[in-house]
Amino acid sequence: MYSRLKMCSSTLTGRAPTRRLALPQVSVVLALPLLTLFTTAAAPGEPCKAGLIGELPVTMEGMRPIVHAAINGTDEPFVADSGAFYSMLTPAAAEELHLRVMTAQGYVTGVGGTARVGITTAKKFTIFKVDVHDVEFLVGGNDLSHGAVGLLGQNVFRIGDVEYDLANGMIRILKTLGDCRNVALAYWAGSKGLPYSEIEIDFADRMRPHTTGSAYANGTKIRVLFDTGAAASIISLSAAKRVGVTPDSAGVKPGGSSSGIGPGLVRTWIAPFASFKIGDEEIRNTHLRIGDERVANWDMLIGADFFLSHRILVASSQRKLYLTYNGGPVFNLTTMPESAPAAAGPSGVPGGTQPAVPAPDSGAASAQPAPEEPPDAAGYARRGSAFAARRDYRHAIADLTRAIELAPAEATYHHERGMAHWQNKEPDEALEDFGAAIEIKPDDVPALVARAELRAGRRDPAESIRPDLDAADRASPKEAQVRLALGHLYEYVRDYPAAIAQYDRWIDSRKSDDVRMPAARNARCRVRALAGQQLDRALADCNAAVRAQPKEAAFLDSRGLVYLRQGDYSKAVADYDAALALNPKIAWSLYGRGLAKQHQGQTAAGQADVAAATALAPKIAEEAARHGIGP
Repeated sequence: MYSRLKMCSSTLTGRAPTRRLALPQVSVVLALPLLTLFTTAAAPGEPCKAGLIGELPVTMEGMRPIVHAAINGTDEPFVADSGAFYSMLTPAAAEELHLRVMTAQGYVTGVGGTARVGITTAKKFTIFKVDVHDVEFLVGGNDLSHGAVGLLGQNVFRIGDVEYDLANGMIRILKTLGDCRNVALAYWAGSKGLPYSEIEIDFADRMRPHTTGSAYANGTKIRVLFDTGAAASIISLSAAKRVGVTPDSAGVKPGGSSSGIGPGLVRTWIAPFASFKIGDEEIRNTHLRIGDERVANWDMLIGADFFLSHRILVASSQRKLYLTYNGGPVFNLTTMPESAPAAAGPSGVPGGTQPAVPAPDSGAASAQPAPEEPPDAAGYARRGSAFAARRDYRHAIADLTRAIELAPAEATYHHERGMAHWQNKEPDEALEDFGAAIEIKPDDVPALVARAELRAGRRDPAESIRPDLDAADRASPKEAQVRLALGHLYEYVRDYPAAIAQYDRWIDSRKSDDVRMPAARNARCRVRALAGQQLDRALADCNAAVRAQPKEAAFLDSRGLVYLRQGDYSKAVADYDAALALNPKIAWSLYGRGLAKQHQGQTAAGQADVAAATALAPKIAEEAARHGIGP
């Protein structure tokens, strides 16, 4: 996700020792030991040579490229984020890893606004199988999905030319020697006779490390930034308007909300475009996501969707970018949640999201390379995850099946195939795979939570779900991201004290401006309201959620329930009115408003609301009665 550093001029203060925030020199510290791996030297005037500095295996988790590195000997997942100017850790991850964070009066700005950051130092950072000592990370921003502890940014990737081969599960760092000025470095294309495109990119340095260049939307030149950390490519509203597209244009549909480094949400739309052209590649009659990204100096973020559908070499040594088309949809056109979910997971459980298949879109008009056969089980698994990210579940399952055949005792492969089966609407096969993963590794938290979410989504009995929740709870650090998902699931099995405990652990280990904080506080508010306990605390949570997102109907609905429980019927009706104005189909708001009106003596109006709620949810009166809510 796009980010850049901004500075405050005042002296730093805080509980830990403080310092003036300056851009650390970690890229130099990191580059020196890695460059020793590339021992071939070229004399002046010799032909161009290219060598491999290092490889980072990539697993696509949804549209996030996840890579692994170790901090003080502990292996951790990171988002490979070419849009991040520098590597970062989340505050919760720094706490979990027992890293001392120094408060800093600087902040990072990017999608969603700005986030204050501190600095921490890892005594040992291991990447590309090389140990680097005393490596600094910025600390800040939002909690990340898929268990990622942070972002690996341009201070890592700028140590050489970078090849992003996400479809085959690999990022490679290359070093060129000799005279390479007029040499096409897209070696994989040349070896197979494939057509490729090349574009000029802007000069980058340590203070401006991003990969930027130009493309054309509807024939108009736009500035683009290549950002693997963005799950979907997006054109800013101002740039879209320049090329004749606005949210009010014909054929434009809501695209949901996206988030980045900052605490805010960015509303998006899916809009038709006559053409999109980059290099020699042009897509006609396509759709693109537009939104109010407010990314300084650039008109469009080229996200992980584009990287997944292309093999890309960022040749900073030549100030060029090479690309070939892999096949499949070029852009991710799924509808995102309208608010940041309190938990992720493809289920019907509140807070979970069922991935939608992207709308068909025209591909690039270039030849597609024959797929490369992976060398081992890990390679098949990584390619399978890339197929799953592109919603090609048939090939994903085939690759993951081959990975399991080669390494049957690897629990991760069973879990990933289970997720592909689930997303392919094959729940029985998914449950079998999740069970296999758990049998191999009883404390496999992702498999335990996935099996619980799948069972909850199809309304299985609570007694079949509770053992998985308890096992995941025991196996997870108290600061773990999964606490939100566990909170929702404990709520589903009606263990409200356990749900509140999970929300407490997540909320207490995050900063108040985390983009998911309003949803998390709303969830804790609603559980207390359903239980009819600690209503003052519930109201404080709901008030905070509504202040952060006053147009979120679900938050107003939850606060209405608190007021109903407290007997403050006028305020309950006001919140339910506001919620229904935003979403007239909330059965709980209709039912709650009906009860509140009846308590106010408006019998006919109250009964009409109750009838409307029952029409939407026939068992709502029974459900409310189980919580002691009724006329």
